[in-house]
Amino acid sequence: MRAGDSPRAARAQGFTLLEVLAAIALLGIAFAVLMQVAGGAIGLTGQAADASEVAMWARSKLDSAYVVEPLRAGRSAGRFDRKFRWQLDVTPWHAAAADDQTPLQLYQLDLQVSWGAAAHPHTANFRTLRLLSTGTGVDPMAPTP
Repeated sequence: MRAGDSPRAARAQGFTLLEVLAAIALLGIAFAVLMQVAGGAIGLTGQAADASEVAMWARSKLDSAYVVEPLRAGRSAGRFDRKFRWQLDVTPWHAAAADDQTPLQLYQLDLQVSWGAAAHPHTANFRTLRLLSTGTGVDPMAPTP
C-alpha cells in the first residue's frame, strides 16, 4: 500500500482468491443442477414418444378388430414389433336393461400394451365396446344402401 491509500481503497481493487473460488464453486453447482433438469427433460420426452406410439398401435389394433378377422370371445396376444407386446381380451357385454331378442351383441374389448424390460414393464390399458350381429346375416357396421 502506498502511504496515502486507505485499507478500503486497497481492497476495492479486485476480488480475493477465496471469493473467486466461491464463485466458481457456485457456478459448478448451478451447472450440475441444470444438467440434471436437462437429463430429466430428455427422459420425459422419450416416455412421451413411447406413450404416443403405444396409443397409435392400440388404436390400430382396436380399429382392426372384427374388420380383419371375426371377433370371438376370449384372449389373444402378440407383438406389434420388437418393442411392444399386446394382449386383447374380448368378452360379451350385457347391459342391465338389454333385450335378449335383439340380433345385436355388444362386446367389450380390453387391450393391454406392454413394453420395456420384463422386470419393470410399462403398460397401457385401453377399453372399448364393439357392436356385432349375432348371426342373422345383418352386419351393423355395413353401410346402408
